[in-house]
Amino acid sequence: MPSYKKNPEKLRSSRWYGSDDLRSFGHRSRTKQMGYLKEEFVDKPIIGIINTWNEMNSCHTHFPERVKDVKRGVFSAGGFPVELPALSLGEQLMKPTAMMYRNFLSMEVEELLRSYPIDGAVLMGGCDKTTPGVLLGAISMNLPCIFVPGGAMLKGHWKDKTLGSGTDVWKYWDERRSGKISKKEWLQIEDGIARSPGTCMTMGTAATMMSLADSLGMTIPGASSIPAIDSNHNRMASLSGRRAVDLVWENIKPTNILTEDAFENAIIVQMAIGGSTNGIIHLTALAKRAAVKLDLEKFDLISKKIPLIANIKPSGEYLMEDFYYAGGLLALMKMLEDHLNLDALTINGNSVKKNIESAEVFNKDVIRSTINPVIKAGGTAILKGTLAPNGAVIKPTAVDKKLWKHRGPAVVFKDIRDLKSRIDSETLEVSPDSILVLQNAGPIGAPGMPEWGQLPIPKKLLKKGVMDMVRISDARMSGTSYGACVLHVSPETALGGPLAFVKDGDIIELDIEKRVINLLVKQSELDIRKKNWIPPENKATRGYTKLFTQHVTQANEGCDFDFLQGIPGENPEPDIF
Repeated sequence: MPSYKKNPEKLRSSRWYGSDDLRSFGHRSRTKQMGYLKEEFVDKPIIGIINTWNEMNSCHTHFPERVKDVKRGVFSAGGFPVELPALSLGEQLMKPTAMMYRNFLSMEVEELLRSYPIDGAVLMGGCDKTTPGVLLGAISMNLPCIFVPGGAMLKGHWKDKTLGSGTDVWKYWDERRSGKISKKEWLQIEDGIARSPGTCMTMGTAATMMSLADSLGMTIPGASSIPAIDSNHNRMASLSGRRAVDLVWENIKPTNILTEDAFENAIIVQMAIGGSTNGIIHLTALAKRAAVKLDLEKFDLISKKIPLIANIKPSGEYLMEDFYYAGGLLALMKMLEDHLNLDALTINGNSVKKNIESAEVFNKDVIRSTINPVIKAGGTAILKGTLAPNGAVIKPTAVDKKLWKHRGPAVVFKDIRDLKSRIDSETLEVSPDSILVLQNAGPIGAPGMPEWGQLPIPKKLLKKGVMDMVRISDARMSGTSYGACVLHVSPETALGGPLAFVKDGDIIELDIEKRVINLLVKQSELDIRKKNWIPPENKATRGYTKLFTQHVTQANEGCDFDFLQGIPGENPEPDIF
């Protein structure tokens, strides 16, 4: 037992178990009902294991085994582990989008930790919205906790080609649509692209958010890079269980870790890995929950200074498995040593400087140096202008360079149904210079802000060899996606943002270097359109969807619920009578 052990009577769980009264009698007897001895759970840190597993989340199929590893670690450190299943968010099967339920998960995590006799927590997540979801809830509750990232799956394979989830799906789907590959070949790709438990093995939102949780200091250092089925992942889970117990005795909480310096480190890493644009939304929400000031301008400022050094799809050539063998996140952070806040505290009790001091790069093509980057700067750009007064985002590293500065006429789709019905029509009036615009795909308009932002290239243009064009929406896109896609336009269509008033033929201006996205229509004309605009009907009449559309904030504010923001740990402890 650690020498810094505090009086067990100070444990939060002692409020349930420690008194000589009727209530504590009931709590102890019902725990004994499950076959436990009093000595196993009384006066010991009770560690809640938040397990975001279910049988519809393919990324988390290994979590039942990892729970065993976590429990082994908790027991070995003298704690008492309890598994608390929580909502599983899998972007691959959950509709309209897992983003719709991120805040739901955060509320569940917060209330699980508040309502039960829990002293600390191990948070398990991977598939992309689970990472911010569990962290958001844990921050609000502000109990000692540690995050266990699910890890990426193995590389995909088809014939002699290595496949990356998402990124190569979009690529080969375009080839299928244009007739370059057969149905038989398409089904072969289907069989070979997802070969093991774990998240997308490209630098999609899952890998991005696991890396950001790591760089924030909320994991065993370097945990985010370990492949899901590597035995090192088992050991990392066990170490996380051990550390959770020590965190309780040391009373280290998320607010001790998630400082302004920690968030700045995470943004630096976000740019260096070519991370998903979704990371901006999630980091913004996490910062607000942690009462840390963070705005879009911060992302753009750092983006201009930090080069892309992780050569990983969709912005590079390799996959997460290669990244791990090249040295992983700690090696990448070592390359960024001159830019990071090295004194920032991490969950293992050490500083960032201590954690990365012995890190090495084993493949200098996978993890580049800052003097030999994949791209000099600009992992993510924040755009503003008359089309997006409150901001929009684009990933320049995934954009054809010739489209960095572009003017073209709008081709407008009023919603996703309109897009699906017309995008491949031979009569669609569109050219390579056109700018595709999707309306009503934002947090309220969709609802949920689905990953619709990588609008498909019209089939008639694909057949002519057009592989990229400017596309604009108030939606998100998968971190595995690529292309000249302007995303997160705010305010969104459903709130009467300028995107709502775009019509076919309107000229739109994009200039990534100047960070500009403008609708070149006279204000007098826009005033007329706004006056005649009819807001879309909110079809949510009840339940969670109604709650979501009434309380979700805009993309530039993190898409959190307005009533969930506040000071961590400010909600009172439950009464026990």
